[in-house]
Amino acid sequence: MMAASLYIVVEGEDPGFDIFVNGHALARNEDSLERLAERLNVRSLLEFFSADENSMAMLLEQGMGNPLWAQHLPRPQWFDPAEGLLTVRALIDVLADAPAALGSETLPVLMELREYERVLHKTAQHRLRWHLAVSWR
Repeated sequence: MMAASLYIVVEGEDPGFDIFVNGHALARNEDSLERLAERLNVRSLLEFFSADENSMAMLLEQGMGNPLWAQHLPRPQWFDPAEGLLTVRALIDVLADAPAALGSETLPVLMELREYERVLHKTAQHRLRWHLAVSWR
């Protein structure tokens, strides 16, 4: 079975800092996190998703997807890191206060949200924009 991972793409060739995030727990718990974001009145993580050429090329290399539709991708959308930080921090606050909220997944999700927070904070400091992409490993 392939595991999905939600990862951060920062605009430009090299942002000048480490943008690695794990993203597996976030992908596994995406439904619960979306409902939580709705309750908190913040955008869900997937609202920051944008298909970009790189992530689509990776899917094609892994034998998934159709090379024809890959030629007609919409331009990638980029988001202000401050908006992502609102979502990430709201989720962190709630989950840190309710460690049982997602059962045994709460801790891994919190750890990944803190990675997101670190990367988005740096993205904001460098005045860059970002989006989420999905990888299947």
